[in-house]
Amino acid sequence: MALDPHIDAYLRRLSSAAAPLDLQAQRAATEAGLRALQGPLEPVAAIETHTVPGHGGHPLRVRAYTPHGAAPGAVLPALVYAHGGGWFQCSLELYDNPCRALANATGCKVLSVDYRLAPESKFPIPLEDVYAALTWVAAHAGMLGIDPARIAIGGDSAGGNLAAAAAIMARDRGGPPIAHQLLCYPVVDHAFSTASYQAYGQNFFLTEAVMRYCWFTYLVNERDGASPYASPLRAELAGLPPATLLICEYDPLRDEGLAYAERLRQAGVAARDEVLPGMVHACIHMLGLTPDARRLFDLAGAALREAFGLPAD
Repeated sequence: MALDPHIDAYLRRLSSAAAPLDLQAQRAATEAGLRALQGPLEPVAAIETHTVPGHGGHPLRVRAYTPHGAAPGAVLPALVYAHGGGWFQCSLELYDNPCRALANATGCKVLSVDYRLAPESKFPIPLEDVYAALTWVAAHAGMLGIDPARIAIGGDSAGGNLAAAAAIMARDRGGPPIAHQLLCYPVVDHAFSTASYQAYGQNFFLTEAVMRYCWFTYLVNERDGASPYASPLRAELAGLPPATLLICEYDPLRDEGLAYAERLRQAGVAARDEVLPGMVHACIHMLGLTPDARRLFDLAGAALREAFGLPAD
């Protein structure tokens, strides 16, 4: 379908804005710009922040969101979530409203991971942090009020990359067990050669130039891009948990996401992909911009509720 008209108007305004000149200014501008698109806060039953040991014992925050309407003391399925931001920007605070919406849509307790950012912490440290948080959640399921047999891993954009890689890492390291993957427009390959990069690599929110910069901040060197933990599309995928991939129509990452879903299926993994019509990268933040951004949450909710045997929202 055509590009969503609300997003089209927003992109026209955005194209006239001056770009920040340094890393900290870029981080601040992204934080403010995306927050302005999110719309009103969604109510949830509870929010708790835990400090957990990350890679090498570094303390990490993990923020737990209990969905609105959850019965007191109920044991819930969980979604361990890695936020997007190209590995070098965005925060636990920016993802407050998206995680609220995910908790309500999925019926899961969402555990948002404040992994360390590049370039201060390069590959594989952000991934190791997400894996450490996943391991901590599984080990403390009783304290958290979650079912250890119903833990999903998820993320969007670079967070989708970290989620997919953490699932591969959990398989390779013998656990913890993961019941499902929720990958929202993930980065899965250190390459820029797909047709969707050619079609949407400029003027559709995420550009090829920005994506190249994201990889530059994350990797120690170009050779790291060939690692299956950096580029899950290049990994052996047999034995991974079932996956749902939500992919934006007007996104340079569209084709690699579709390719990843297909490679999962070829490896015998139950994988479903859904293209979000009219959407651009980062639409998880756009509930305040266009009502059609709600479809991401509707599909995420349907997928995890089905995976975990929960009633439809």
